[in-house]
Amino acid sequence: MPAEPTLAPAGPSPADAPLQLFLARLANGISPASVLLAQADWLGHLAASPGKQAELAASAWHKLLQWTQYAGRSCYGECPGCIEPEPRDKRFSAPQWSRPPYKQLAQAFLLQEHWWAEAGAGVRGVSRHHQEVAAFAVRQWLDMFAPSNFVPTNPEVLEKTLRTGGANLAGGFSNGWRDAATLLANGSPRGVERFAVGRDVACTPGRVVMRNRLAELIEYAPSTARVDAEPVLIVPSWIMKYYILDLTPQDSLVQYLVGQGHRVFMVSWRNPDSGDRDLGMEDYLQLGVVAALQEVRRRAAGRKVHCAGYCLGGTLLSIAAAAPQTGVPDAMATLTLLAAQTDFAEPGELGLFIDESQIAFLENLMAGRGFLDGRQMAGAFALINSRDLVWSRLVHEYLMGAETPMTALRAWNADATRLPARMHSQYLRGLYLHNDLAEGRFRVAGRPVSLAGIRVPLFALSTEQDHVSPWASVYKIHHLAAAPVTFVLVSGGHNAGVVSPASGPGAKPQAHYRIATSPAMAAPAEPQQWRDGAPLVQGSWWPAWHAWLRAHSSARVPAVPVGRAAGGLGVIEAPGAYVHQR
Repeated sequence: MPAEPTLAPAGPSPADAPLQLFLARLANGISPASVLLAQADWLGHLAASPGKQAELAASAWHKLLQWTQYAGRSCYGECPGCIEPEPRDKRFSAPQWSRPPYKQLAQAFLLQEHWWAEAGAGVRGVSRHHQEVAAFAVRQWLDMFAPSNFVPTNPEVLEKTLRTGGANLAGGFSNGWRDAATLLANGSPRGVERFAVGRDVACTPGRVVMRNRLAELIEYAPSTARVDAEPVLIVPSWIMKYYILDLTPQDSLVQYLVGQGHRVFMVSWRNPDSGDRDLGMEDYLQLGVVAALQEVRRRAAGRKVHCAGYCLGGTLLSIAAAAPQTGVPDAMATLTLLAAQTDFAEPGELGLFIDESQIAFLENLMAGRGFLDGRQMAGAFALINSRDLVWSRLVHEYLMGAETPMTALRAWNADATRLPARMHSQYLRGLYLHNDLAEGRFRVAGRPVSLAGIRVPLFALSTEQDHVSPWASVYKIHHLAAAPVTFVLVSGGHNAGVVSPASGPGAKPQAHYRIATSPAMAAPAEPQQWRDGAPLVQGSWWPAWHAWLRAHSSARVPAVPVGRAAGGLGVIEAPGAYVHQR
């Protein structure tokens, strides 16, 4: 008998809100108590570990000797460095960093980073979570004070400053002033106006055919004479606008599917406000997945549906597919999960922000307005990859005086959404903190859900550089669902890996993926073992998914125009109204 899910503590006090809001703005949405507890745990156990202290002292002395020898030799010509940066660390890759004294400075910084990594690991008695949070906090400080972030210690910036007579710094000041004014006014980043929803992005023809208080359902107009009999229903995450999957015509997965002869439907979530504070996970399940699926089947003459979910939309679909009380399992032909986790035991770096202190902090923030603002959530995501999203941008725009071109993907990323207080608390506690779904405690309509109830063919996609849904975590669906799984590991990250056009201007020459199909519960136990045995394919994964959908479709039927909306909505053209809400 599954254990009862852990109950949340008492709700936040209204008296806490002003201080909590001030701290949230100061700490970019991160609970200061969570970070301080982790640091105290690490420091306390390190203070009681003289053996570890001796190891660190010896390591510091060894690194100092290494650097001293390197600094002397490198003054007289080329010689191997003491330490190599991580493959993704491009801060010191420019040719200017190969000249003294900058190469010595870079080596000293990299050795210091390595020493701090040693200091944060292997301290007996420190919990794994606290160890990871403490190491994360140290990385933030180190990244902040990297020599690449300052004019006197960055040879690229110095060279450009001399060459332009300081025009780059003047341009950087202008960029910084403009960004600060935009932030204070809660405005949009410069350049987003070139990607208007419905004009430049989200412009695949279609109509809104259903609407309720939480979701619109879009049906896209066919572009082929015949279509697969089983339609495709896509459920995006509610923490993002749906048009990540319908960007420009060159980058649109929706347009690709329609062009390949699929009948495509898309859920567009409403951007909640204070009146929606009590919407919960079950509301998203019933008003989103169940209502949309019922409408799609009604329009497809009762045929089963290929259901696809992206990120948390995939998690929600997994819950629906495993819950017979929703009626969803009998309506599905297949299930596709795009960068979607079902087991949250190892959620990657996002898990750094998931503990009781952090969740209570967020609940206090949401108590006043009834929702979490997307900008507050974006701060945590930026910190996960601060080296690229914060400090590299600082150098590029504020020290070099350049402007980062606005792209459709960046404009979409700036189109933030809000999260209802009740739902956000439920999924953080139930999914992330307690892992109730994978462990059989998550309840729908009062009954626990087991992912072993998923028996339809599964297509599960993950990305190699995903900070939100690490691929090794996504891989665990093999051992949770009682279904054959076609697993795909694609190049790129959580968004750029999914948006991977098969041809045209948006196609990525370096794109590749690995793919293999395993019978139910028969995949290799270790993700790396699967990776070593899966063949590597160059190009976009989109054609592979299209071929898989077609292989699981029963027939080709004549395409029909998009019908009228349900419930007397009249004619509402795609992209609908909900996607425009701010």
